[in-house]
Amino acid sequence: TKIKSRKARIESVTSIYKITKDFPPEEKFGLISQIRRATVSISSNLAEGTSRKTNRDKAHFTTISYSSTMEVLNQLIISKELNYISENDYILVRQKIEKITNMLNSLRNSQLNA
Repeated sequence: TKIKSRKARIESVTSIYKITKDFPPEEKFGLISQIRRATVSISSNLAEGTSRKTNRDKAHFTTISYSSTMEVLNQLIISKELNYISENDYILVRQKIEKITNMLNSLRNSQLNA
């Protein structure tokens, strides 16, 4: 499960980087930067959480990862509405995000109920 979740997170980061490289240049320090940072934050917070001693602390960082995932989803919706990404790209990345959020919810529940 850890390998699957790591793979899903890495795939989402690479997908976001590929999609955002075609955004308008004026978004370099705006939406491109924000969506990329939020995507990287998902994995970074999970990594930080693994070093915590208590399950409650681990669950806190899992919650932050979940929040970053929702931030990415919001930014993707905005990007789609601005026609920066295609409907197809949006759907593909959204499916990956849904998979990640399901895994994060399961992880958080197991951390809190351990």
